[in-house]
Amino acid sequence: MLDDFLKGIEPRIEALMHEVLGVRIDSERNRGLRRDIALRFLSQLLADDERAQLYGLPASCRVRENTKLLMPEKLVCGENVWIGENAYLDASGGLTIGDHATIGVGVYVWTHTSILANLLRDNRPGGAQVIRRPTVIGSGCYIVGHAVINPGVTIGDGAVVLPMSVVTRDVAPGAVVAGAPAEVVSQVDEAFIAGLQTELQAQRASSSPAAPAATP
Repeated sequence: MLDDFLKGIEPRIEALMHEVLGVRIDSERNRGLRRDIALRFLSQLLADDERAQLYGLPASCRVRENTKLLMPEKLVCGENVWIGENAYLDASGGLTIGDHATIGVGVYVWTHTSILANLLRDNRPGGAQVIRRPTVIGSGCYIVGHAVINPGVTIGDGAVVLPMSVVTRDVAPGAVVAGAPAEVVSQVDEAFIAGLQTELQAQRASSSPAAPAATP
């Protein structure tokens, strides 16, 4: 039955391949794009630490599936960085990520804007109107999923960016920000960390097996 199925779809696949190859434009730009597409597609077969090494990150880092790194050669990445699924990291304008930072699922980090190309009606390949601004994410930062970091922003060490935030300006070290545009809602201090540690200890205690009763 499987053989019959494969025989049935082979002509369709062949026809689709001819259709795809028929519109291919052989240029230096497109060859580079095709390489990046193939690399990203095949990287889905790798484990997260292997994928990090493929992109030139330190061996202690992990990069989950479907993450896209734009110009990874301009990314300066520290140790023990975790990057979640479907994140988009644009390093074209220069991106620095400090040690022990987390870039959550679906986070977008930008270092360029092409707004001028649209306003000047000059939105063509080549990026002649692109403005690039270096973006910095400090050490120990925790950026939760589906946040957006705008070009040129610096996020200080140990800052927390909560879900669905849009960071449009610098974030001070240890600040907790939320909203669009993001505003400071709390601060990472000793009490903040102690509260999390207490919660973790209670969680571990509740999940531990009960000790056997003493024999009389």
